[in-house]
Amino acid sequence: MKLIPDILADAAALTALRRDIHAHPELCFQEERTSELIARQLTAWGIPVHRGLGKTGVVGILKNGSSTRTLGLRADIDALPMTEHNTFAHASQHAGKMHACGHDGHTAMLLAAAQHLARHRNFDGTVYLVFQPAEEGGGGAREMIKDGLFEQFPMEAIFGIHNWPGMKAGEFALKSGPVFASSNEFRITIRGKGCHAAMPHLGIDPVPVACQMVNAFQAIISRNKKPLDAGVISVTMLRAGEATNVVPDHAELQGTVRTFTLELLDLIEQRMEKVARATAEAFDCEVEFHFRRNYPPTINHPAETAFVRGVLEDLVGPANVQEFEPTMGAEDFSYYLQKIPGCYFLIGNGDGTHRVGGHGLGPCTLHNPSYDFNDELIPLGGSMWVRLVESWFKP
Repeated sequence: MKLIPDILADAAALTALRRDIHAHPELCFQEERTSELIARQLTAWGIPVHRGLGKTGVVGILKNGSSTRTLGLRADIDALPMTEHNTFAHASQHAGKMHACGHDGHTAMLLAAAQHLARHRNFDGTVYLVFQPAEEGGGGAREMIKDGLFEQFPMEAIFGIHNWPGMKAGEFALKSGPVFASSNEFRITIRGKGCHAAMPHLGIDPVPVACQMVNAFQAIISRNKKPLDAGVISVTMLRAGEATNVVPDHAELQGTVRTFTLELLDLIEQRMEKVARATAEAFDCEVEFHFRRNYPPTINHPAETAFVRGVLEDLVGPANVQEFEPTMGAEDFSYYLQKIPGCYFLIGNGDGTHRVGGHGLGPCTLHNPSYDFNDELIPLGGSMWVRLVESWFKP
């Protein structure tokens, strides 16, 4: 493992910065303090900043030499709306808000690289340091793009990273093609006719209609799509009724759909709506069908993935660079990859034994109230970003 000495020497200060961010989590599009901290650090290191894209986004502009070549590096900065179970010194100071996905660590790793690059400037070109808000459901990437990210800061390619609990610290994983799924939500309201539960023939019960739909949706996965195409329909909420002796007048289904391609997503949405409307009609019910597309699938570009793989193998050795198994989780880095080439990859966060005293009883997994980022990754992640920049701009 080839860590950069001055980044390693700054590890304590970078860890303190990461823990400060962790202790002051801010939700999507509310990252005022976090953005100010990032902008202040970049400015202190002589890096010009642009603020306001995506409301609370920060872009650092790091130029050196005369080359017109460009590159984008992204870190997400927002927290999650959940209560932290950890009680160590840097636990969240804001009830109901927590850095449970490691965005504090992603930010610290990119800041570590920014500090080194500003000091040494061992590259010829322009690096855009993209500190993005609202990854957790707000579509911050989409909003930064809408606000002119790529027009104001043209990039040949963009790269991003996410920590991955359960994967050994010191290891990386990546894959060309689809790596994270599209994220989509549906809400279906079935309207029947309420009545006394002892006299169901006098009403139209929407509950069995809802159950029929739930079963039929799984036939879309098993019988309508190609067996080799990955797709998930999960009905996660079924709401109906207020009393045990009353047939309700309506029932509601909600859930999520995940796919790796937009073509399969089109098929699933069309089939779900057809099944919902036909089933409701068969039982003399009315139906309202709502389908919302959130994040598109994250699809890495082959050339940029191969480039990152070479950088990682040189940094930690080929044995520590794994082939990533795609996940049905979602990531709004997908919006960037729809516009320009790039690669989104993973860094191992370990098994949770890195957590200091006072951590919660749960596992150190993403979106868990006992999660904490592994600070050992900050020098590694910072070194990785520096080597990626230097390799990208190599003559």
